[in-house]
Order: sequence, then structure tokens, then C-alpha cells
Amino acid sequence: MIIDFRKLQSFVKIVDAGSISRAAGLLNTAQPALSQQIAALEQHFGQQLLIRSNSGVSATQAGLVLYRHAQFMLKHLEQVTLDVSRASEALAGHVSIGLATYSTTSTLSLPIIQEVRRLHPGITIHINDSFGQILSELVMSGRMDMAVIYASQPIKGTHLQPLFSEELFLVTGPAFPADHFGPGPVELRHLAEVPLVLPGRGHFLRKLIDEAFGRARITPEVVAEIESVAALAAAVRSGIGASILPMSVASGTAGLEGARIHQLVKPAIQANVSLCTPDPTPMSEPALAVKAVLLKVVAELMEQTHAGLSAI
Repeated sequence: MIIDFRKLQSFVKIVDAGSISRAAGLLNTAQPALSQQIAALEQHFGQQLLIRSNSGVSATQAGLVLYRHAQFMLKHLEQVTLDVSRASEALAGHVSIGLATYSTTSTLSLPIIQEVRRLHPGITIHINDSFGQILSELVMSGRMDMAVIYASQPIKGTHLQPLFSEELFLVTGPAFPADHFGPGPVELRHLAEVPLVLPGRGHFLRKLIDEAFGRARITPEVVAEIESVAALAAAVRSGIGASILPMSVASGTAGLEGARIHQLVKPAIQANVSLCTPDPTPMSEPALAVKAVLLKVVAELMEQTHAGLSAI
């Protein structure tokens, strides 16, 4: 039995909607017809795919596996249709990129959009740099074409291409006593009683920071955990606390103008940044073109960052 792509599309819509009746309305299809399509899929795979209850439907473990693969297949079919219809034209389509928050990559959005606009005006870029979403999972599920993320270990279902390592620095605002640390690098142990505003515990950077404090055998005095870069900058500027950030964020975030940046040592804190793409699913032609632009922009950004670091 060959699986009808319409059945997969209906299955994905039902899982997303959490209800067969809601999915029927969205697809403008009769509810019994959708139920028959799900029954046909369950018969084909020999597995129950949905759990039905009074509150709606949810996917079984087998259903979640099918959902993930169906996302890939439907997105690929959509791109194939677009590629064939525009084979004689310039590259076109939608390409989504995730950028890790509190990272050097937060400065990539504008140059990527500008360069793609210049080289491939038919491609529309969607940038996602919101906190609270695991970008690698969005790439794995096919909901995002690629993401620049913090990663130190391989992630199943993705390919990680190392881009660079970035050092984290202590950042103090104008209200923080200028002579508190003195000249030169700051040892982490000197932050034992310094109030800190940091990303939340779920963020990769926070995990690195906590591990570094653990190696130094001190407990940080965290007075606020902030998911928004703008809100964290405001907290540092107002004197609520110091923070620990990559150089590009510390020097390029609105609200941190005039902040003092101190190198951290014993231990230094390094974060590895990688480009995350789906594996083994092939990328579309527009996505490959955007990937090339992204790698070029990253290379240029690293040159600028290294020049800035030499001035400290």
C-alpha cells in the first residue's frame, strides 16, 4: 500500500489541532472522512496512532514517530513542488533560521537578511531567536531549516558543524563601583558576593556558568534570572546586578552602552557554537543557498569580533 500524502497531511493537522473535528474544519473536510483516513494509516502501520478521549486526541508513541517523519515529507514535497514550478527562475521559497539567545549569533539577523536579499531576492527569511524553544528539536522535526546553537555534544537527528567558540565576560553597568575589581582580568572567585542577573537555568549558557562556579567551589549570588536580552541589559544598567555574557552581546546590545567589560579567568568560560541542520533529510536548494550566506556572514563576524577582543 502506497501512503497517500493527503492522509499524512490530515494526520499532521489532527495532531496539531488536538481534535478531529477542529482539523476537519481547518481542512474543510467531513469528520468521518478524516476518521477513515486515520483508520487506513493505522491499518497500514499495524499500530494505534492516536489516543481518543473526551477532551480530544493525542498521538501515541508510534504516532509521534510518524508525525515527525510526516513533517519532513510534507515540507520536502512542498519544496519540490515549488522548485519544479520555478525551475527556470531564480531561487525562491521560505527558509527558517534559529539563532540562540544570549549569543554572538544574535547579531547575525540583519546581515543575513541583507545578504540574502541582495543575492536571492526570491527567498523569504524567517528568523527565530525566541527563548523557551529548543532549536535543535525544531530542526529535527522539520519545522526549521537550520539553527545556530550552543552545543557541546552530538544531537541525534541533526548534523552539527562547529562554527566558533566564544568567551564569556563579566559585564557591569554604570551604577556598579568602577574600582570594585581593579585593572586586569577578574578571577571567578571574586564574584562570590557580587549580585548577578543571568539567563534562566534552562539556557545552555547558564549551565556553563553554573559549572564554572562549581569548579571554583563558590555559589553565585543570582538575584534575577532573565530570559529577555533587553530586560537583562536594563537590569545591568540600573545596577541590580552584574552579568556574564559573550563579548558581542555585552558590546552590541542596546542599553549596555557604557558598560564595563572584564575578562574572566580561573576558570575562563568558553561556549561552543555550531550550525545545526537536519540529518539525514536533505536541505532544499533555497536552504542550501541561505546556509552558504550564513557561513559567510559568520566568518566576517568572527573577524570583527577578534579585532574587538584585541582592543581589550
